[in-house]
Amino acid sequence: MNGTPNSSPSIDSLLPPEMASKAEAIGTRKIQVPLASTFTLAILAGAFIALGAMFSTTVAAGTSLEWPYGLARVAAGLAFSLGLILVVVGGAELFTGNNLIVMAWAGGKVGTGDLLRNWAIVYAGNFVGALGTALLMVWARQYSFGAGAVGRAALSTAAAKAGLDFGQAFALGVLCNTLVCLAIWLSYSARTTVDRITAVVPPVTAFVAAGFEHSVANMYFLPMAILLRTFDPAFAAASGVDLTGLTWGAFLFRNLLPVTLGNIVGGSLLVAVVYWFVYLRRGQ
Repeated sequence: MNGTPNSSPSIDSLLPPEMASKAEAIGTRKIQVPLASTFTLAILAGAFIALGAMFSTTVAAGTSLEWPYGLARVAAGLAFSLGLILVVVGGAELFTGNNLIVMAWAGGKVGTGDLLRNWAIVYAGNFVGALGTALLMVWARQYSFGAGAVGRAALSTAAAKAGLDFGQAFALGVLCNTLVCLAIWLSYSARTTVDRITAVVPPVTAFVAAGFEHSVANMYFLPMAILLRTFDPAFAAASGVDLTGLTWGAFLFRNLLPVTLGNIVGGSLLVAVVYWFVYLRRGQ
């Protein structure tokens, strides 16, 4: 330490130009992580998001009848924030968040093949983590809690998602990952763990409250309901929820595919490319 005013570490949050450089550096480092480690961290992220979805479903089951719609959705969104907090603070690889690697790709720091390989590995790992958590939740019969209210909320949520048409699911996916990537972008400004949590919660709460569609969350929501119906058909029949449209095909092609495409557009184009253009492009 030389005693000058600039020698002590700053406690101020990073400003957007510094955040952009940090995002580019993080994207470059993510590509360099060994594939086995990336896949393992992706499994963790899928499980973390699934735990947030489980928490959200449980809260929604307790508020949907007693609370006004908006307040109930905000409560569910606050609960869902657990998932991204675990990803951001605990360390994990989330497909939707990794759309921000496009900032490093646009600047030539990451190759197209490396980018797509990372997305494919992380997407597969997220699916394994989310599906494994769904299986565990059905095995634990957590859906029976609250006199079955949790299970009815889970079935109702999944049925609504399976009923979206392709275009609507795509648009809701665009809006969702715009907010998710903005949450992660804001976390790049943080100096402390509290900063990171505080930055993540509002955008995540907003996308859940608004009813937007997140591909990794849906890797839990829909399979969990399908598995519940498979392993406890009596509960599903007694729930009163119309489950005729809830099939593996509807999950994969009517929901997961368009939502994933929308997530890529929202995160990569509306967040990553925009901030790269403003702060990182050559000759700016």
